[in-house]
Amino acid sequence: MPAMTGRTAPRALTDLPYHRHLVETGELPADSADHEYVHVTGTDLSSVDAPGSRFVECAFSGVAFGSARLSRTNFTDVWLNGCGLIGTDVTATGWLDAEFVTTVLAGTAAYDSTLRRVTFHGCKLTSVNLRGSRLTDVTFVDCALRDVDFGGATLTRVRFPRSTLRDVRFDNTVLDRVDLRETTELRLHLGAGSLSGLVIDSSQLLGLAPSFAAALGVIVAD
Repeated sequence: MPAMTGRTAPRALTDLPYHRHLVETGELPADSADHEYVHVTGTDLSSVDAPGSRFVECAFSGVAFGSARLSRTNFTDVWLNGCGLIGTDVTATGWLDAEFVTTVLAGTAAYDSTLRRVTFHGCKLTSVNLRGSRLTDVTFVDCALRDVDFGGATLTRVRFPRSTLRDVRFDNTVLDRVDLRETTELRLHLGAGSLSGLVIDSSQLLGLAPSFAAALGVIVAD
């Protein structure tokens, strides 16, 4: 099975097709929930309470989202570079054609979200809750995932080139062409119904054998 394709190098701000239209700001306009052509840079948005907002062709540079509440927000063609989503509420959000570059997500609530054509470059994801989410054509490049929960999620054509996955949960997950062959470390928690749809190479098979046995309820006793 050939490896799936996807952007493996991050874009700079000036590479964005809409970068000439961006208006730089240090805050979000409080009088609108719809944002287009905004470049938010070097600011703290942790006090933002704006569920159901919409961001189209926007960029975020060095933004600390902190405890911002952005549930049910839609992000279309957005770019985030050097940002921090630490304890951020992005539950039930929609992400389409989005790119995360050297961004940290920790303790992030992102369950029941939809991600389509999203790429993460050099990001750290720790204790991120993606339960029940739908990920389609998503790529994690040079990323570190630890204690990320994909329980009950649906993953289609998802790749992890040069990424590490430690204590990542795939229980009751629906998988279709989830390619783990290019990962540099794999420590997974697998559910019995979450094995079909994984793509691994022969060298990874032996290392994942204990996870497969646990998922199937097999007791290995010498």
